[in-house]
Amino acid sequence: MTTHEDNAAPTRRDFIALSGASAGLAAIGAAGWAQNAAEIDAESFTNTDHATDVLVIGGGMAGLFAAVKAHDEGAAVMIVSKGRLGASGLTPFGKGFFVFDPKTESGSIDDFVDTVSRSALGTNNPVYTRQVAEHSRDRAAELQSWGYFDQTLAHRPFMRPIEDRDIPLLERVTITHLIKEDGRIAGAAGFRLDAEETITIRAKSVILCTGAGGFKPNGFPLGDLTHDGSVMAYRIGAKITGKEWNDGHSTRVDHPAATFDGWGDMFERVPSTNGVDVHHDLGVDMNYRAYALGNPVSGGPGAPQAETPVAGGPFVPEEFQRNFDSPPGGDGPPPGAGEGGAPGGPPPGFGAGANVGGASAGMAVHKSEGLVPINDRCASTVPGLYAAGDALGSHMSGGIYTQIGSSLAGSAVQGAIAGEAAADYASGRAASVIPDARLAQIRDQILAPLRREAGYGPAWVTQTLQGVMIPNFVLYVKKASMMQAALAYIEELRDHHAPMLRAANLHELRLAWETRNMILSAEMKLRASLFRTESRCSHYRLDYPEVDDANWRVWINIFRGEDGTMQLEKQPFGTWPAQG
Repeated sequence: MTTHEDNAAPTRRDFIALSGASAGLAAIGAAGWAQNAAEIDAESFTNTDHATDVLVIGGGMAGLFAAVKAHDEGAAVMIVSKGRLGASGLTPFGKGFFVFDPKTESGSIDDFVDTVSRSALGTNNPVYTRQVAEHSRDRAAELQSWGYFDQTLAHRPFMRPIEDRDIPLLERVTITHLIKEDGRIAGAAGFRLDAEETITIRAKSVILCTGAGGFKPNGFPLGDLTHDGSVMAYRIGAKITGKEWNDGHSTRVDHPAATFDGWGDMFERVPSTNGVDVHHDLGVDMNYRAYALGNPVSGGPGAPQAETPVAGGPFVPEEFQRNFDSPPGGDGPPPGAGEGGAPGGPPPGFGAGANVGGASAGMAVHKSEGLVPINDRCASTVPGLYAAGDALGSHMSGGIYTQIGSSLAGSAVQGAIAGEAAADYASGRAASVIPDARLAQIRDQILAPLRREAGYGPAWVTQTLQGVMIPNFVLYVKKASMMQAALAYIEELRDHHAPMLRAANLHELRLAWETRNMILSAEMKLRASLFRTESRCSHYRLDYPEVDDANWRVWINIFRGEDGTMQLEKQPFGTWPAQG
């Protein structure tokens, strides 16, 4: 268990000099601090209390099934979403849904699980890998009955089962706090984005379906995902895993920040299903090539074959090495490649032409980061708190992207399992009593940035965090010296800037809380990456470039120590941690 690695680190002055940014940072440092030109009065806020058996936080694929299945188990359910049901997070982006059909697949589910494990170098949890195969057909059939596969937008199909069951839905609500009393979950609190109102929800169990997260990078549809669920859970004692892994989506060199230009075909596509296609994609091999040779890099069918060999780099098992320059039908990607990719096409973001990395900076591979599960029912280390989809660190596919369409299918499958489990937990259980003084304290914390007379703007702090974390030589192609230097900056943002964030309106209040969450997530990513002294799947270190099975056939869990510091521990592959 450790919070650091004994490596000599450059000072912050050295780090600034290396990036050539000392003058620039000095100039914008003053601009970050300003008087708070408040547009609303924090004292005018009202509070609304709600109570339910099962609270589902998140309005994507996992949240839909969590709410439906918890209701069908007999529980009173409420959904709260920062966005709109079916339009939250990455759900509008995911258009491929993996279905394992034993009638058409040549291999068994055992074969599928074994193949995923080989691609993932053992980092996957085979229990959750098996679940997505076993339950994917049933979840796809339900989605089909709601009209999901008949249109490009998910909102109306998602609303059908919610309206049929009369499940209460609160949209455009930012949840900032999970509440724990007597050692177990007791509810959540936050604020409306369209009204001067705080929200308190008392619940016997809570399911986090809050998705993954990033550092609000340009060029990928990830702007409203900021690790809210994981960070809120960490603050009340939950263990978090998978932060060292990196998603390797790139974007186009031309207009790289124009998300719809690069990904519009995904949003305009009708969802479809696909079968087994286990691969080893979206790692950091392109990042390494860019590091060694410079940007931009090219890839995808039709892209010119790389002429300059690059020694070293991330390990890809020979069984899963793929040549994207080969024509369809050869060794290239099979029909349906990618997250709903066009038949014969590459994974999204890997089309022919020049690409630049960092489009999904801050996000790990789907299903690999989030709350640590203690069993096969999506339960976390905090009693009564569950998670599903990208909010659950299930390692369904491990530390690399292995199965086309498995992310969307995994969210549906895990949402259903978590919904049933949370309803069972809540059944016959009395709600915890939350003291009024505790609720008043939480409301004060929620509104604190509005009351601050002066402080740092959340947009400026976020930009500073991006400048520290997103460089290829910090986040993707790693070495101890640069990560230690970056960590010094992140600690400064955590200790000095986050407590002094200001907000003039509800939009900035949301940004302030998202910025706080991204800072803690950045610290987690750096500490986990320093801790894992090897390279494996989407985690690559220049100073430890080899896979080390002798010491690192483990997942890394992060938790808050009794003294408030961030602690790390190893959890061997194939084991479960204890709850509490």
